[in-house]
Amino acid sequence: MSVSNFTVLHRDASCRARLGSLKTAHGEIETPIFMPVGTNATVKAMTPEDLLAINAQIILANTYHLYLRPGHRLVENLGGLHRFMNWKRPILTDSGGFQVFSLGDLRKISEDGVKFQSHLDGSYHVLTPELATRIQEALGADIAMCFDECPPATAAYNYVERSLEMTTRWARRCKEAHRREDQQLFGIIQGGMHSDLRARSLEQICSIGFDGYALGGLSVGEEKEAMYAVMDCCAPMMPDQSPRYIMGIGAPEDLVEAVWHGYDMFDCVMPTRNARNGMLFTSRGRINIKAKIYEEDQGPLDPECGCHVCRTYSRAYLRHLYRAGEILASNLNTYHNLYFYLDLMRRMREAIRSNSFSEFRREYYRKQQAD
Repeated sequence: MSVSNFTVLHRDASCRARLGSLKTAHGEIETPIFMPVGTNATVKAMTPEDLLAINAQIILANTYHLYLRPGHRLVENLGGLHRFMNWKRPILTDSGGFQVFSLGDLRKISEDGVKFQSHLDGSYHVLTPELATRIQEALGADIAMCFDECPPATAAYNYVERSLEMTTRWARRCKEAHRREDQQLFGIIQGGMHSDLRARSLEQICSIGFDGYALGGLSVGEEKEAMYAVMDCCAPMMPDQSPRYIMGIGAPEDLVEAVWHGYDMFDCVMPTRNARNGMLFTSRGRINIKAKIYEEDQGPLDPECGCHVCRTYSRAYLRHLYRAGEILASNLNTYHNLYFYLDLMRRMREAIRSNSFSEFRREYYRKQQAD
């Protein structure tokens, strides 16, 4: 897009945290924001109506999975992803790069792209920057991501260096292939845990020019201190008037740190996946609802939470549903976890607006450590 769709509305006086507005073809998004992950055109265990009830402003869908099933052309013929899944608010699609590279022995990387073997039926496919862009255009996402390589945290310096250079070349190809004027295209910055490589990648990607910029290659096995160091070194160098997206980070404390450093957008499967495994997030830390200690606990999951799960059901009942293998357990647990995340983001936006984010951050950690 030729005109910037992102506006910084307010900057917290005590840190880098900022309040923003991102305009898309399907609505305006208040940032900072967390995006629930809807891998297969659905956020697992949640209906679109559930997502509206918790005020999910934008969700993320997965290019790799939708390409393999049901196929991007079918989705396009049925009116695009929004109509297909009955979601009228914004959608961001990842490029499929992370999923392809996580296949390990089932894929082979070359300058052209990645040849990979489907995890569904073993069939072979080649995903290129051009195809990844065409898929996302066919899906009709409001925000598409450039195709990139995501090296593991343990990758050698020389490998990460070569990888980021190829990611830059692929980014140029994505931009050249991109045609939809109603769809924004974000570039991805790589470079592993190396500050000099991150700076080089950032300079290269920004010189191409995109609607927004994302940090890739985080939360891939590195220590938190290393992750936070990358956040710290990159934020001041990123374009100030563009949205800053950190891909794949999802622990609540990581979101707090990222906002404190000046980032705007986040996604992760953590709240949904953990919900299905009985791990629930609360204002006082995480709760393993499977534990016997909750067998006769008539109290709410989180007394400070305003979601309908906490207002309606006891810990004892949630434990019973999970241990009985009831489908309702996944729905209620996921509803609560996503509500917790989105409410955390809402409270962070309020703190930024009142220039009290540093105080909010201190209080968040105090409560998490109280028990």
